[in-house]
Amino acid sequence: MGLVVTNLVKRFGSKVAVDHLSLQMEEPGVFGLIGTNGAGKTTSIRMILGIMSADEGSSAWNGTPISRDTLSFGYMPEERGIYMKNKVLEQLVYFGMLRGMNRSDARKSALSYLERLGMSEYKDTLVEKLSKGNQQKIQLIATLVHNPELIFLDEPFSGLDPVNTEVLRGLLGELIEEKRYIVMSSHQMGTVEEYCKDILILHHGQTKLQGNLRKIKQGYGHTNLVVSCDVNIDETAAGLGLTVIEKRAGETEYRIQGDDMANALLSHMVSQGFYPTKFEIREPSLSEIFIEKVGEAS
Repeated sequence: MGLVVTNLVKRFGSKVAVDHLSLQMEEPGVFGLIGTNGAGKTTSIRMILGIMSADEGSSAWNGTPISRDTLSFGYMPEERGIYMKNKVLEQLVYFGMLRGMNRSDARKSALSYLERLGMSEYKDTLVEKLSKGNQQKIQLIATLVHNPELIFLDEPFSGLDPVNTEVLRGLLGELIEEKRYIVMSSHQMGTVEEYCKDILILHHGQTKLQGNLRKIKQGYGHTNLVVSCDVNIDETAAGLGLTVIEKRAGETEYRIQGDDMANALLSHMVSQGFYPTKFEIREPSLSEIFIEKVGEAS
């Protein structure tokens, strides 16, 4: 049955922070909870997990209301919470024991995750001596050390440098292969698009779009055309009704109304002896869909 969230509502005075949030996650993988800062993502996560009480609605795991007593969950908040004055391994063992593990199992799990994230050499180091990226990896291990059934990651890639981003991406891929249930809150659309099968867009606490990401994009059809050519074809494209979305180094992205428009441009180019080195027809990106939906709601 997985995760079922039904009509969660949270009010702070006269403000409705989350307005009847509902979602389901019936299979392992990554569910994307996305929105701008202040959209209600963190409040939603805390209500789902029972960390914050809901004014209305419910959340359940395999048909049982969620609480610390009924579900082993891991939550990595956006506001990181690890002890700076403690050594890495000793506090990871402590977090594991807080979540019901015995000392031996907690130590074994912590050491395994430290190795997976390339952090074994820091096991006896004070956390305050680590870089921010490595501190974030310790926070992630603290979230996973007890091997939770359900994992919530709130902006997990925020502030990471490219190297640490790749390390975290690798671990996320491993968790997906292990058939974990993961809810990832983020406003980094590229990351969501890469990992998430299903998404929900929040804006001012309201659900603006949700469902299977692939089907959502397919519903928009082919709206974008990316062309790279040694010859400037902007005038030709404009004459055929294409509009420029963005110019990048060596290529131009156009808005199209369907495949016929793209095919007309290609035929005209070939007839003039212009041969593109790249000609890609595609659906809109999640970022474009997000801006459309949030823009409509603003």
